[in-house]
Amino acid sequence: MSVRVVCPGSFDPITMGHLDIIERAAERFDEVVVAVVDNPNKRGLFTIEERLALIEAETDHLANVRADHFRGLLVDFCHTNDIQLICKGLRAVSDFEYELQMAQMNRRIGGVETIFMSTSPEHSYLSSSLVKEVARLGGSVDGTIPVRVATALQAKLGTPADEG
Repeated sequence: MSVRVVCPGSFDPITMGHLDIIERAAERFDEVVVAVVDNPNKRGLFTIEERLALIEAETDHLANVRADHFRGLLVDFCHTNDIQLICKGLRAVSDFEYELQMAQMNRRIGGVETIFMSTSPEHSYLSSSLVKEVARLGGSVDGTIPVRVATALQAKLGTPADEG
């Protein structure tokens, strides 16, 4: 049986922490779908299309990874795409309480299980929000996001690009 997992998130923008989880999931599962949530109540810095393009560019070396987007319930996306598992990265214990509630609700309403992967220690502090804030204030985001993403972030914010 082929096992397909989804790594959902906003990916606004994709960070080295996201890529860590995606690459490790790609080693363990037959297919990984990186799914960008399209939340009409939130306005991201990057459009959905821009986020998908950045994800595709950063994962093009992984033959079993594809990017997609969804609006609405993640479990509905899973059923539509024959996805058996949700794969979520955990940075710290503080992430666990919220993610556990989401996992239990997804199992209850859609019968979809969630697995958790701990983020590698060197990426455990990263979040897209933090990276954007540091970049907005002129700080270095070197090593927190890939070079392509740093260039795109610089273009959005009008700040100098780091080396990635």
